[in-house]
Amino acid sequence: MTDRLPKLVATSVVRGAQQGDSHGGIFTIDFDKQETLQHVDWNTGEIDFEGRGADRGLRGIAFDGDDIYVAASDELFCYDRNFRITASWRNPYLKHCHEIARMDRTLFLTSTGFDSLLAFDLDSRQFTWGMQVARALGGWAGTVFDPRTDKGPSPINNFHINMVFVDGSGVFVSGLRTKAMLHMNSQFELNEVCNIPVGSHNAQPWRDGVLVNDTQCDAVRYSGRDGTNKAFRIMTYPEDEIQFAGIDDSKVARQGFGRGLCAINEQLVVGGSSPSTVTIYDVDNAAVVARATLTMDIRNAIHGLEVWPYDD
Repeated sequence: MTDRLPKLVATSVVRGAQQGDSHGGIFTIDFDKQETLQHVDWNTGEIDFEGRGADRGLRGIAFDGDDIYVAASDELFCYDRNFRITASWRNPYLKHCHEIARMDRTLFLTSTGFDSLLAFDLDSRQFTWGMQVARALGGWAGTVFDPRTDKGPSPINNFHINMVFVDGSGVFVSGLRTKAMLHMNSQFELNEVCNIPVGSHNAQPWRDGVLVNDTQCDAVRYSGRDGTNKAFRIMTYPEDEIQFAGIDDSKVARQGFGRGLCAINEQLVVGGSSPSTVTIYDVDNAAVVARATLTMDIRNAIHGLEVWPYDD
């Protein structure tokens, strides 16, 4: 492990915001320079104000060369390294997108409103594939569909699919109510890798186990196949320091809501929470290495979180 801490990029969602307000943004957090910058302030008149803030803010982040892909609820945006929008795409089967991940020339996106994954071809720049996740015969099955047609699935949100992670072994997917992290192989078969808590976000393989935001218990957890279990309580603040407390009638905007999680290396991981806070954890030494708080507005929650891949 080096002594130099990373630069991160984060997106945020603002719960309980009203039309005309900011609904989140894109930030860089440079722990080495102790510098935080907001590059995008998300404010659009097209946001759906029904349903607990589901359509507000910016979400998953992925990189492809100098292109930075960021998901909103129902639209995929491409930014350049100066955070200028260069293109965007919609699809009728993309609804309440949470996380996105790139593997080779394909970008995978979760579509929570359809319990589905979508694939976006980075060369042809179109949505080319979709798969709806469902229970089948005591296990799991994926129904493949073509998102370029009108023959796709009906909206459904049984499992609240909110996370996708990719590596050389395939695609991992999970949700608030899957109770498991699933693996999809090249034959589009879905199999359980391990159990995860109900209400989890950002479940992903790490080292020889699973890393997860246990959102219901306000904790970041790592569980290894060797029996290792590490848990970090998510930071909360004195109530008199919190801004806009109680403004969100749905009670979704609360302290300690963990969302956004990525690995820095084989020892350090970084997690997001609300009010928008980014914390670096040393798993081996069970220690908090560094923390940055972007705002004390309780409505503002980190969503997407990735290591900045460029040398500035």
